[in-house]
Amino acid sequence: MSLWEERDSPVEVYLLGTSIEPNHMEIKGMINISNFERVPEEEWQSTSVPRTQDNCVGHGTHLAALVSGQIVGVAKDIKIHSLRVLNCQGKGKVSGILMGLEFLWKKLVSNPSKRMVVLLPLVSGYSQSINNACKRLARAGAVLVAAAGNFQSNACAYSPASAPEVITVGAVDSQDQPFTQGPLGTNYGSCVDIFAPGKSIVSADKDCTICYVRKSGTAQAAAHVAGIAALMLTAQPNLTVAELRQRLLHYSISNAINDTWFPVEQRVKTPNLVAALPPSTQETGGQMFCRTVWSEPWEFRLTHAAEAHCDPEEELLGCSSFSQSGKRQGERVGILGNRRVCLAFGDSQVSAVARCCLLRRANCSIHTAAPALVGLKTYTHCPDPDQVLTGCSSHWEVENLDVFPHTTPKRGTNQPRRCAGHKEASVHASCCHAPGLQCTTKMYRPLSPLEKVTVSCDAGWTLTSCSAHPETSVTLGAFPVDNTCVVKHQDPEETGRTSEEFVIVTAICCRIQPSGQA
Repeated sequence: MSLWEERDSPVEVYLLGTSIEPNHMEIKGMINISNFERVPEEEWQSTSVPRTQDNCVGHGTHLAALVSGQIVGVAKDIKIHSLRVLNCQGKGKVSGILMGLEFLWKKLVSNPSKRMVVLLPLVSGYSQSINNACKRLARAGAVLVAAAGNFQSNACAYSPASAPEVITVGAVDSQDQPFTQGPLGTNYGSCVDIFAPGKSIVSADKDCTICYVRKSGTAQAAAHVAGIAALMLTAQPNLTVAELRQRLLHYSISNAINDTWFPVEQRVKTPNLVAALPPSTQETGGQMFCRTVWSEPWEFRLTHAAEAHCDPEEELLGCSSFSQSGKRQGERVGILGNRRVCLAFGDSQVSAVARCCLLRRANCSIHTAAPALVGLKTYTHCPDPDQVLTGCSSHWEVENLDVFPHTTPKRGTNQPRRCAGHKEASVHASCCHAPGLQCTTKMYRPLSPLEKVTVSCDAGWTLTSCSAHPETSVTLGAFPVDNTCVVKHQDPEETGRTSEEFVIVTAICCRIQPSGQA
């Protein structure tokens, strides 16, 4: 049986929003209108927006059909439960959303084997309470998919879009370009995980049981991704939330979006990924899944350092930093509570960039060398011969130093063994042991001044660390994009760099070698 052939599904989708018209031909028999309703009183007398059936059920009906409709649906015949937290004006309260998430958490805790996809086609101002409730529900095993918002601004300023545990979805048009509509348009930034179709999308209309209508927005994009998530869980019910997210990102379409539409400071942070259905075959054992996680904007930080966190199910294998101003003081892997976190230092524009990977039965550790102060460089290495080097990072008190992995290969291999950095910097090696884990390095030194330098891992290998040795030039930083290490400089013509001031870009690439293979 193909992975995507129709079968009985253990998955149910819960839609928090307006109500749904359950008799439309697309979704008839697949909708459960729950008795959960937490909406504020409506104020139609004080608004020019009339009270109509479209306001009450039109939005929810359109989205429900996109998820599981017989014709337009992504995951046909998936059961959808409606929880009403928005009134007929499309307005809600934080308290109502929190109660809806609490209701779902209790339902999931009482039946842990249930596979639940929660569609959140709503946007509020930033709310730590909403984000915390999303975190708790995701930790219980629910897959949460949220709309990024339609304000042409940073999604990190809104909830639930800013919740790290949520899969946040931006919208593109039929040409895979950012959705815009008059003054509105998709949100962007590091809190967006992926984009999906959201411009002029045809789906069920509330006017009659065979009517259709076009609607636009990131809610429609999120509904597409919720449908994909439901299909993935139907095919592989044992996928964890972290495994599903990693696979969703890995099999997306990359570099289709023209990122010049986004503000300059958001282009490197906004993922250039459009959702696609994963292949209808199980993955081979050698595929290693990693994703890139950026720190929150400085206005949301609790400490002076930028912090990028992986999911508890993921291993932090690489840590780098980036600042549009170039005023960086490096990065390092630190311990907060009992979790490793990527910390970046510098001015208010600096971002920490974590490489978060799925690595079963891993034993990972960090090894640090204090500044050497004498000699040419500071070195550190993986002392355990069973561990391999998965990442290098460095932190310094003065500006404009950097770090690079120094390769001391074993005989007949190119396996990285140690990291080297400036003598005035502390250097940190990320070392891991896991069954079948192999790592190698790829280095590139351009022959002419370039604003952006890249090096990519070969097919079958996955990028775990991205760093730069700038010799005498200044970099804005290094960061992973899919399976490519990217290092950016200030404009070469502005800085007047010479051929002796080029950067050496280094990627550490890893894979899982299946047992029994050489």
